[in-house]
Amino acid sequence: MLRSLVVGLGRAGSGLHLRVLSKARAVAGELFHPGPVVACDPAPQARGNHPDVAVVDSARAAALLVDPPTTAVHVCTPPESRVAVLSELAELGFRRMIVEKPVATGAADLRAITALRYRYGLDLVVVAHWLEAELTHRLGALLRDGSLGDLRSIRVAQHKPRFARSLGTGGHPTAFDVEVPHSLGVVLRLAGGADVTGARWTHMRCGSTVLPRMGSAQLALRHRNGVVTEISSDLTSPVQERRLALEFSGGQAIGHYPISEHDDHAQLVVSQGERSERHVFRDDALTRFVVQAYRHFHGESGDHDTFDLHCEIVRLLADAKRHCAAGTAAPPIPERTWTHAR
Repeated sequence: MLRSLVVGLGRAGSGLHLRVLSKARAVAGELFHPGPVVACDPAPQARGNHPDVAVVDSARAAALLVDPPTTAVHVCTPPESRVAVLSELAELGFRRMIVEKPVATGAADLRAITALRYRYGLDLVVVAHWLEAELTHRLGALLRDGSLGDLRSIRVAQHKPRFARSLGTGGHPTAFDVEVPHSLGVVLRLAGGADVTGARWTHMRCGSTVLPRMGSAQLALRHRNGVVTEISSDLTSPVQERRLALEFSGGQAIGHYPISEHDDHAQLVVSQGERSERHVFRDDALTRFVVQAYRHFHGESGDHDTFDLHCEIVRLLADAKRHCAAGTAAPPIPERTWTHAR
């Protein structure tokens, strides 16, 4: 059984990982040490009221409460501090880590993290819970059974208002680093390797305040098999949406991932000719992902491929940022009409 340590008590650590750990311990208690979850954050306000959690102010203090080699660390700090945090944890003897996405925000940090991984023998699992989502599995099944024909294109919309968090905290250098890694992992899994053919970012504006590159991100890909993907993420949107549409030669599938922890239901609309079917189902992907990660740490499953996948995600996002910084970004991806079941 493994102890659990959550590093960073911001939105990801406090709002997601602590909550999901409670659920995971309830459904797969044999994987978890019965002792309390330990968490650390240097900010006094972040260490507020966390019932049944032992909270300290540093990873070094946390290492005195747990046995590092038999502890799974949830690294929930901002991505720009990732190298320093992983280095400290490795030096303290921690080896098993679930790392929030993106694993890095650029090629230099990724090289440093890869070097740490090999130097210390780190087992890094990068958060990619959309890959464990029931919706993703159902979309993959449609691809495999061929009932809708050949896949032609994928379009993704990941929109939400993120003014408060963007204005109040740093750590994410561009809008590409916030939501896009989730869907990019899915489209790479569904359609295979790809290259960037266009990218665009905008600034976030609120009154007289401007946050460069944090407004929206648009990414166009061409996969090696000829499929094209368009991903659009607007962090200034008045509404929240996580939508993925697959266009086939003989039909269409539109999936809606759960938009927040407040409702874990997904929806899938499959259309072929004049016929459409709508499916609604529970899809608590993050809990499933955490349980699978702990099974992996226990040696119950084979190699975990999320690190290699996220290396490819970082490469593509770095390429997209270079397109934008060089002023060679593609024109805005046009909004299109989305077909829905009536």
